[in-house]
Amino acid sequence: MNRWRVPALAALWAQVVSLGAVSAYALWKGNFTGSAALSATEALLAALVMAWWTHLFARLTMAHTVLPTDGVLRALRLVFPWLTALRAALWLMTLLMILSGAAAEANPVALTALMTVWGGAIVASNAVYGTLARLVSQPADLLQRQQLLDWLNLAAALSLGMGVLNVIPITGFSSPPVLHTQVVYGLVAAIDVLATLLAQQALRAAPVATPPDQGPAPW
Repeated sequence: MNRWRVPALAALWAQVVSLGAVSAYALWKGNFTGSAALSATEALLAALVMAWWTHLFARLTMAHTVLPTDGVLRALRLVFPWLTALRAALWLMTLLMILSGAAAEANPVALTALMTVWGGAIVASNAVYGTLARLVSQPADLLQRQQLLDWLNLAAALSLGMGVLNVIPITGFSSPPVLHTQVVYGLVAAIDVLATLLAQQALRAAPVATPPDQGPAPW
């Protein structure tokens, strides 16, 4: 029996809900401006991708093989590259803004840390999505399973770093800290890290049997 599966799925679904809440919060906090809408879109898209990822992860941890024609799998494969592209565009826009001198008063070491951790988090999350999308169709592939475990481990560390950078804004670059903003993003980061670590443990303890799964998902 996989004792990590239920806690992991509960935390992953909590993460989906928290991302949806962040989308609404970003719109409200930004007074429905264009930049707020962009942030809200990113969070909402992340919630959708995470919901599909969690649905497939639940089936993987039950040793079910997901057919390539499965609707959820096809949706994940179609949408997660767009989420990565949006995140990469936001990262690039921020980098260009920094290079143009818009954050001249900010600590350059802190800015370097932000851009490095943020960029790494984008790469790691994309790898987590993509590796699972391949693994669920071939759950007996031990190499891809180990790769997903490794990416989950790295993603958890980078999520923790991003949480710290969001809760403690960089002077001269970010807006002055607001308590409710720090609480929201700190809580979301904590849920992200916890869900990722629990998912790693659940995958490590999951069976590897592979009968084709054409029936309804267990969750």
